[in-house]
Amino acid sequence: YVMLLTLSPYTPRFRDRVSPPGVMIRPYLNGFTIAFNVSQPNTWQPYVDNMHHFLAAYDDRVQEEKNIECVSGQYFIQGGDDSEEKKACQFKRSLLQNCSGIEDPTFGYSRGQPCILLKMNRIIGYRPGAGVPVSVDCKVQKGNESHLRSVDFYPGNGTFDLMYYPYYGKFTHVNYTSPLVAMHFTEVEKNHLVPILCSLNGKGIINDLNSDRFLGRIIFTLSIGK
Repeated sequence: YVMLLTLSPYTPRFRDRVSPPGVMIRPYLNGFTIAFNVSQPNTWQPYVDNMHHFLAAYDDRVQEEKNIECVSGQYFIQGGDDSEEKKACQFKRSLLQNCSGIEDPTFGYSRGQPCILLKMNRIIGYRPGAGVPVSVDCKVQKGNESHLRSVDFYPGNGTFDLMYYPYYGKFTHVNYTSPLVAMHFTEVEKNHLVPILCSLNGKGIINDLNSDRFLGRIIFTLSIGK
């Protein structure tokens, strides 16, 4: 009991060996296969609904009300006491451009060009990339590489801006919304199962550990029918 009294509820005591982050995707509906037929809206509408629900916290108006504009390209280091509430940087869904759901409410699913969002797991105190933004790339995980001919990344060139780090924990970083990278699969072979591997790339990132398929990378399958 006395030892527990010495622990802070705001930050871990030991942060000198922070593990690299895992990643996750949205939409996520009971598995890592995203399968639908373009001509059957009932097959892709659940993915669209999941995306809109997830991005509600990223609405431009919500972000402008709760969070602040930050300086891009540098870590947002905040001092003060551990218990002091921290400010959070705005991440507006409009930054996701063609994958924001604003101009195209179906996120490309109605055209067979689905958007998928990638987010890093939150790690208190972690500064990814050692001063250089972490980037994302995608390829066919196994099989015919020509089945994936084009992927667009948003925002910008598909990087996680440094200004969203470090994360200070849920007790003090209350309005924090994780930065996202949107992957717009504009040319995927139809009527095939296409396994996709998307990886983080940057200093300190581990993305080739066979025992953990979510550490620095994620594998999912696209099955797009006509």
